[in-house]
Formats: sequence, C-alpha cells, structure tokens
Amino acid sequence: MDFIRKIGHNEIEEITTPVKSRLCGDFRALNNYTKSDRYTIPRIPHALEKLEKVEYITKMDFKKDFCQNGAKPTSMKLLSIICHMDIYEYTRIPFGIKHSPAHF
Repeated sequence: MDFIRKIGHNEIEEITTPVKSRLCGDFRALNNYTKSDRYTIPRIPHALEKLEKVEYITKMDFKKDFCQNGAKPTSMKLLSIICHMDIYEYTRIPFGIKHSPAHF
C-alpha cells in the first residue's frame, strides 16, 4: 500500500520522530485552520451501552490504522513533509490530522 510519495517541492511541514521511531508530520498549524467535525467519535461508555443487546461480537486487529483512507488530491499538498532526504506528501490520511480518527 503506497501511503506516501516523493514530490520534491511544496508547502512544507517539518517531521518529528517520536521515541517509537515512526515518521509523523507536525500538522498543528494545519489543524488550527481545520473546521471542527460536526459528528464526533462516540464515547466509550455510549458505545458499550449499545453492545449490551448485540448477538455477535468480532475482534479486529488493524495494521497501520491511520493510513487506510486515501486523501483527496486537493488535500495532498497540505499533507507535505520535509526531511533530510527530500520532500514527500501523504497520499493517505496520516496520524496527526485533526479528523484522522473520525475518518478511520
């Protein structure tokens, strides 16, 4: 699955590397300009309340959760990062974007 591609130039966000050593962009400036989502993620107690009446429960283990949904081509330039090697843009919704969990 290709979730990041090399572009060579663009408006740029610096990357940060958490202790766990994974690549992530610092999208705080972008998040400040992002409108808040009208539909929030359900709270755990509310979700558990709905589970009381279910007949089947499934366990799923998602790998690379935040890189599952594709980004719109018009949004990709906003998802650019720069590192010592070159400049890249995410082609999928990365971790760190304000509404990433809601998209997943």
